[in-house]
Amino acid sequence: MAHDPHSSDILVIGSGAAGLTAALNLAQRFKVTVLAKGGFAEGSTAWAQGGIAAVLEPGDTFESHIEDTMIAGAGLNDRATVERVVENAPAAIARLAEIGVPFNTEGGALHLTREGGHSHRRIVHVDDATGLAVQTALLKAAQANPNITLVPDMVVIDLATSRHEERYSGAGNVWGVYAFNRRTNRVELFTARATVLATGGAGRTYLFSTAPRGATGDGIAMAWRAGCRISNMEMMQFHPTCLYNLEVKNFLITEAVRGEGGRLLLPPDAGDEAGRRFMPDLDPRAELAPRDIVARAIDHEIKRLGLDYVHLDISHMGAAFVKHHFPTIHARLLDLDIDMTREPIPVVPAQHYTCGGVVIDRDGRTDLPNLYAAGEVSQSGLHGANRLASNSLLECFVFGEAVARHITAHWGELAPPPAIRPWDESRVADSDEEVVIKQNWTEIRRFMWNYVGIVRTTKRLERAAHRIKMLRDEVADYYGHFRVTPDLIELRNLLESADLIVRSALHRKESRGLHYTLDYPETLPVAVDTVLVP
Repeated sequence: MAHDPHSSDILVIGSGAAGLTAALNLAQRFKVTVLAKGGFAEGSTAWAQGGIAAVLEPGDTFESHIEDTMIAGAGLNDRATVERVVENAPAAIARLAEIGVPFNTEGGALHLTREGGHSHRRIVHVDDATGLAVQTALLKAAQANPNITLVPDMVVIDLATSRHEERYSGAGNVWGVYAFNRRTNRVELFTARATVLATGGAGRTYLFSTAPRGATGDGIAMAWRAGCRISNMEMMQFHPTCLYNLEVKNFLITEAVRGEGGRLLLPPDAGDEAGRRFMPDLDPRAELAPRDIVARAIDHEIKRLGLDYVHLDISHMGAAFVKHHFPTIHARLLDLDIDMTREPIPVVPAQHYTCGGVVIDRDGRTDLPNLYAAGEVSQSGLHGANRLASNSLLECFVFGEAVARHITAHWGELAPPPAIRPWDESRVADSDEEVVIKQNWTEIRRFMWNYVGIVRTTKRLERAAHRIKMLRDEVADYYGHFRVTPDLIELRNLLESADLIVRSALHRKESRGLHYTLDYPETLPVAVDTVLVP
């Protein structure tokens, strides 16, 4: 049996930008426990290179940022949500600066760069490692706060809901989570009046992804199993420029490289077309077109010419410029014998961001009482069919604060959790078949890459659905008969996430934003969310 439950006022699952923002705002009044899947800086936030979008340049306007976001999102965005996030961006930047994020400045003002899809320079940044600087500052503030308890190495298994109550109330409330403690190899129960999901996306559903190892769709899968609606999971963003390297499969080359003058060129293997800059022929915005357009263009050229990669070249801007703007990328590439000041970078598209997720309102509320969500785990209406560059961290800050405000304002309506049944491990045994988990993990990621990638067809999606159906029984049997492990927990969530992506993709009978299918190449006149109901 599990140990006695750990209890706090509010439970936050995830220690990235969304989770820590919510925790810091809630800790002004409440006791908050933050669970991290591994270490506190292993999530997606620390990996973010580019920056945070905000209207700060003279001549730029909120309306312009809103329109850029709506255009990138192919009209699927919720305009009211977009307006709220954009209008709160400058204040969010100011608060980050107050807690010590050392944003780049120039001439006494914040230095702003430009990225694809943006009509103005509005990206505040810390060199080319903004996410790490933000994560460091947020974590330092959380560690210094006596009302925040940070718990690492907790792999959450499922939400603890009313069906886990010792006296079932039938109310459908969420009372916390069951989590596997990596350090003790035991399952522990954490309870709270309110639970906040900030677990990130489902990038590792794909073979090639810029997401960290732990991005296995845990929060999305748990919320779905508990009864939450899931929306727009077919909108998986593929970043156009991931480093092509047989040993390093998830190193992102930030959007800002193109924003600062980088050009996409065909490599020597393209024969007579070698060295040709292809984006101006495909979109008037060239390399600064939104990510879905650039990713499809690269994918098209790779398939048309039988290439392994294309080139991204910024060497014409000069060595001093490149080293000043991209010190982290420059140093990492030098370790791989690539000097971006003198030669092009080989790049390919890779899965980068989950634009769909758990349906929330503008206060971060999910369908279930006491359960909130913020960040990449959620579908807030901000990103629509394609996330605009550098709107992701921004969403974390705005919705992390929104969740905290709503919980604080409605605290009197939140009841303390009742007695919850502990995790029962008495009927299961240890397994010596870890190879089964590894095989299934690899199979899911490979068929998702091949069948549910940048360009889709109904037949490919149906093949993926067939494989998911076969794997589901196998994974369920394994989960029911053996003691849980972190790998088994992730495999179960990975399969659930893959199923949600494929089901959503089969449901959409058009091409819009990140979802492009050869069977329905036209875009319908009215944009409608894909909503799956448990």
